Amino acid sequence: MTSAQNPLSPELRGTLYDRIGPEALRSLLERFYVRVAETPELAEVFPGSRDPSLWATTLEKQFAFLSGFLGGPPLYHQTYGNPMLRARHLPFAVTPSRAHAWLACMKAALQDTPEIDHDTAAETYMALSRVAQHMVNTPES
Repeated sequence: MTSAQNPLSPELRGTLYDRIGPEALRSLLERFYVRVAETPELAEVFPGSRDPSLWATTLEKQFAFLSGFLGGPPLYHQTYGNPMLRARHLPFAVTPSRAHAWLACMKAALQDTPEIDHDTAAETYMALSRVAQHMVNTPES
């Protein structure tokens, strides 16, 4: 259903997690990681990115994090504790261009996930844009 079909405000339609749903979130992440694996600039940040079989754990952790981040169940907290995103990413050189590449992969995946309507995709992208900028820990060389 598009926002044109649902005139209710986002607050009345539920959280981003409610609007996306767990199946579409998993579908989104599958599309996202295919793009990440194809993005040379992200290879250093995602070791083993050329082998999709290595993505299972990463995808599950991302699913758990995004579930809570988008307003659903706090799966990451329940399983792994506090996400401490910035601290967990410090071992990797997250430059502004890598953050941009990560966001480009996410934007394309959001656009290619038919279960996610345009407005929800745009809101999700904006929320993740703030997270990506927060992860930057290394200037461009």
